[in-house]
Parts: sequence; structure tokens; C-alpha cells
Amino acid sequence: MKKICLLTVVIVMAACQNALQREPIVVTYPTTKKVDTVDTYFGTEVQDPFRWLEDDRSPETEAWVKEQNAATFGYLDKIPFREDLKNRLEKLWNYEKVGSPFKEGDYTYFYKNNGLQNQYVVYRKKESGEEEVFLDPNKFSEDGTTSLMSLSFTKDGSKAAYLISEGGSDWRKGVVINTANREIVEDTLVDIKFSGISWNGNDGFFYSSYDKPQGSELSAKTDQHKLYYHKLGTAQTDDQVIFGGTPEQKHRYVGGYVSEDGNYLFISASTSTSGNKLYLKDLRSESSPLVTILDDTDSDTYVIDNDGPKLYLVTNRNAANKKVVTVDASNPGADNWNDVIPETEHVLTAGTGGGYFFAEYMVDAISKVLQYDYEGNMIREVNLPGVGSANGFGGKKEDAEFYFSFTNYNTPSSSYKYNVETGDYQQYWEPEIDFNPNDYESKQVFYNSKDGTKVPMIITYKKGLELNGKNPTILYGYGGFNISLTPYFSITNAIWMEQGGVYAVPNLRGGGEYGKKWHIAGTKQQKQNVFDDFIAAAEYLIEAKYTSKEYLAIRGGSNGGLLVGATMTQRPDLMQVALPAVGVLDMLRYHTFTAGAGWAYDYGTSEESEEMFHYLKNYSPLHNIKEGTSFPATLVTTGDHDDRVVPAHSFKFAAELQDKQNGPQPTLIRIETNAGHGAGTPVSKTIEQYADIFGFTLFNMGYDQLPNQAVLKEFKD
Repeated sequence: MKKICLLTVVIVMAACQNALQREPIVVTYPTTKKVDTVDTYFGTEVQDPFRWLEDDRSPETEAWVKEQNAATFGYLDKIPFREDLKNRLEKLWNYEKVGSPFKEGDYTYFYKNNGLQNQYVVYRKKESGEEEVFLDPNKFSEDGTTSLMSLSFTKDGSKAAYLISEGGSDWRKGVVINTANREIVEDTLVDIKFSGISWNGNDGFFYSSYDKPQGSELSAKTDQHKLYYHKLGTAQTDDQVIFGGTPEQKHRYVGGYVSEDGNYLFISASTSTSGNKLYLKDLRSESSPLVTILDDTDSDTYVIDNDGPKLYLVTNRNAANKKVVTVDASNPGADNWNDVIPETEHVLTAGTGGGYFFAEYMVDAISKVLQYDYEGNMIREVNLPGVGSANGFGGKKEDAEFYFSFTNYNTPSSSYKYNVETGDYQQYWEPEIDFNPNDYESKQVFYNSKDGTKVPMIITYKKGLELNGKNPTILYGYGGFNISLTPYFSITNAIWMEQGGVYAVPNLRGGGEYGKKWHIAGTKQQKQNVFDDFIAAAEYLIEAKYTSKEYLAIRGGSNGGLLVGATMTQRPDLMQVALPAVGVLDMLRYHTFTAGAGWAYDYGTSEESEEMFHYLKNYSPLHNIKEGTSFPATLVTTGDHDDRVVPAHSFKFAAELQDKQNGPQPTLIRIETNAGHGAGTPVSKTIEQYADIFGFTLFNMGYDQLPNQAVLKEFKD
């Protein structure tokens, strides 16, 4: 017995000596000046010493960004296995990816990436012809930071308009081309934002935008959205405002879309990210009036199809999980709606194709698809390829076949051709990737949150995982804006799991997985429920021995960045690493930037009431960094062109964290230049980002080499 005890002591002492002998990476943080800015809310003074970092155009802010990046990359450069991670990411990423095809005019179009191209290329081919490049966004800019964000065709396919983003900004430019020869038709349109393109015949199209704000276009407030009509051959300055632009029509988000038969324009107008008014205009008559379908924002409602004057709408009005209703265009008010596909216990997303409805339901975040006719009769349940997420069920009314995709956390997305009459489908394309899905498994569990609410979580890992509390684990969450996290394959997650990592995703309140009630339960003065759900997920993973505090990282972006920031400031003892990305971190001022005021449905604002101000201040990540606290190793990530969640959130949070960190863990910020909120980021930048994020995470979990060196040796050999 004494020998066993002595041996144990020797092992423990040796382990401690090894830990002590490991040379820490020394970081010299830049000095961030403080100013005496003080705001007063309902008699309460709140200091904002790093307010000057909100000015994204100032030379001082630019210099601070360079100094912070120098410190951060000085640290990341010293991680011994960072280059191995980057090489493995490049190798695994380097496989052909093909999107689901779609028909426009005489051509079938599809997106394809040959492996490591920064942006997907649009190809096309005729029925018996050879495929050809239609649009190559990789030629839009030398560094791959100009991306194709949307592409819209006329009904006959003879013309197309596409929107591009430069440097990741939400501001877009619009280009119109003849599809036959791909020649540009007219001058480029500018200053388009939060918009698609919807053609009105071949003569012009509808799009949306804001007036260019005074001050910085990347951070100044924008809250007057308008719907425009652009007639081909005319100057953009002559574009007609169709909706918005007057005090009585002030909305933050306005969109217009034309029915497939070209007869109707439908206009959606919102003051926030939830709820919309809805209007229609008969395009067959220039003098037709704007007809109101809904004049309040109490529901999320949109038209998905029409059969002559008979309209079909998806709505959550008096149906928290959504339903399909029908009404005549001559009298379209809600009092006249009739159910076609009634509400069920599961959340509905509906599409149309081939003259049928396709009702996609989420059953505990897993896809289930039912096919209906336009009278509401169920034709069949589609037997999906597996348990996961199906997307793309829909097409044009005349289509006899269309394509859908299927994926889950350990299965790369494949596409299938579906016959609308028989319900049969066959695999159209599957990737050839250096990753074997059969080596991995996903398990859905349900755990109890702080108030007893049952929350689902999908945990994915390599088969044979030992529940010993020592598995590096990323807990990823979002929990907001009625957005649902459903299973999908990610190359970066595959790399993490390949290294023995666990990837866990809980479906937190605030999301849309269980309908409007689930969403509301995570908003405004119930927002703490979201953080409690996330904390309970971490505690479940630790208690079940998937991981432990020393091997747990929490990650999330945008609203998920808020989630990470709030969790790490409330429970800094719970995780080893925190990874807040492009986060909403200053809850007292978020609504003063760009379109941030539209998020008030979920958050409330510090100005609306004293009670709301105190609630926000009590969880706002920036305002809850307590002096003398030992925070987890933190890598904040953002982009200098992010005009969705402006980088000032991350700048101020990182400065405050560096000022008050009382532990030895690094607190760094990685600022991607010429990049935005994430969409359209070049593959080369994405690979570098994740090599840094995973390298930082594993190094701060105590690894001096990658956990699975066998994989590295295999791909090197």
C-alpha cells in the first residue's frame, strides 16, 4: 500500500514539475489609454473609458488595432503546432464542393469550389452541353476579399443581377449582365444594403437600401430602410422609392419580392428582427393601390406562392410553430385566412416546387419533411437519407424534379435529385473527402437548465471516446433571434474531432427550435435564461465526464459572442478557454450603431426604461468584467469591416479585459483586416483563423503538441 502511494506521489510530482517547466508565452499588452467619458442612465452614472475606440476612422484606433494584432500574432506564432493545424486544415479543405443545381432559362446553374479557391465559382451547362464558368468571384479582387453575395435571374433567364460585398461589408454593389455573353448591361449600382434582387419582367428590379449615413459608413446608425425600383437603362439616382422614406413609413428593414407569375409585388416592412407588416401591389396595373395584408408587426408572415388571385402564406400569427394559410388577393386581411397546413407541435418551414408544398419540420432540431398538395392533403413523408438537416426542398412550379441537400455534424453535405410525383430521389453528388464519417458519432441528450427547463444538445465525437474528463471540448451556442442550430458538417469541426475533440451544440432558449414561445423565453428580461441554459450545458458535459473545466472551451459568434462574453464574466471558473467572435458585448450602446436598434425585440434598450437599463447592465459583458478576477484564456475575434456588429464591441471588451485580468491566462484580440461579420470570408483567411483559434485553444488546455499526432504523420507521409 505504501509503495502504491509513494508511486502516486512521484507521478504527481513529475507531472507538476513538467507543468512548471513549460515555458509560458510572454505577452506585452499595448497600453490602451482611458478617457473620462461618463453616461448617465436614469440617474446612474456609467463610465466608458474606452469610448474612443468606437471611432473606426481615427488614426488612434488604427494604431491600436496594429499594436493589438502585433501582440496577438506574436503569441500565436509561438504555438508549436499551429503550422501543423494549418497544413491539416488545408489538406482536408482541399476537396471539390458542389452546390445543388437550379434551372434558369435554358441553363442549369450550380456553385462549385475546386478545393481551396477563396470564393465559390458559378458554373452552368445546357442539357447536353459542357459546363462552363458563368461567374468567377475569385477574379473580383486580387486577395479574394470581394465576394458574390446573391444572384438573381429574370424569368426567361436572359438577364441576371448580382450583388457583391467588398471587404466583408454589408454594403453591396449591384451588377447587371446579359447571360448569353455575360456582358455588363449598365453602370454598377451602389449603396445597397440588407437586400436581394427581385426582377419585374425583363425591364427592371426591386431592391432595398438606406440613405448613406453621416459619419462612418461602417458604424453610423442606419434606421430608415426603403424599397426602390430600378428601371434598366436609367441612372440609379432616378430610381423610384416604392415604400418607405416618410415619417409615417419609417422601418428598419424593408423588402420586396415578385410572385413567380409576375403578377404581384409583396412588400414586407419591419421595425425589428421579429414581426413584419405585409402589403401587396398588382403589377398588371401601374395605378393599382398598395393593399394591406397586415398592418401590425405582431407576427412573422410572408407569401410563398399564389394560384391566380389565391395567395398562400406562412405565418406564426395565432400559431407559434407556424402554419400555411390561404386568402384571396382582393380581400387579404387576416380575418379571411383559411388554414391549408395547420400548426403542429413542431416548427414549420415551408417551400414550394412542382405544384406542391414541402413542409420541413424541426423535431428536436432534426429535419422531417412532408409533401402536401395545394388543398392541404398530405401526399407523403419524404424518407430522408439519415438523421440530420435537409435543405432546399423547393423549386419552380413547372419543375418535375429539383435538388435538395442533406448533412449532419459528421456527414459532409451531399445533394439529391427529387421527383415530385413519385417521391423517389437519387444521389446527385457526394464529396470525396479525406474524412470518414463512420469513425464518428453524434448523440442527442436532454439536460435540465437552472429553472428545470429541458434543453436538447447534440454531442459529436470520435467513436470509442473515453469519458475520463480529459477530452478537449468546444461548447458552441447561439440562443437568439429565433435562429435554430441544426446539424451541419463543418471542415473545421471535423479537424477538431479528428484531434480527439468533442463538439457540443445545445439548442438554447432564444432560438427557434421550438417555435415562438422558445424564442420569447430568451429575450429581453428573460435573456438570462439563455446564459443559464449554456452554463447548464457546460455543467452537464463536465458531470458526464466528457470533459472538465481544464479542457472546456466555449465559443459563439455575433449574438453567440454575447453568450460567450456573458458566460465567461458570470462563471469564469467554468471553462479554460473563451472564444467570443464578432460579439455584441456593450449592451448599453449596441442600438446606437448601424442597424443595431432593430435588435431591440430580443434585447430591449438601455433607454426604454430604468428596469430594462439595470437588467442589461447586470449582464452586459463589457460592464461585468470585475477587477481582480481570474478570467479564462480568451481570444476575441472580429473584423475591421464588420458593419453588422461593429468591432468597437470587441475592441472595448478586449481593452477592459486586459486592464482587469488578474490571472496568468492570456487575453488577446485577433482583428482580421479587410473582413466583416463572416459571410464571404476567403477560404485562405478562414483556414488561418481556425489554425489560430484551435491552436490557441489546445495550447491553453496544456497541449504542447496536437493530441492526435497519428493523423498528422499520416497526412505528412
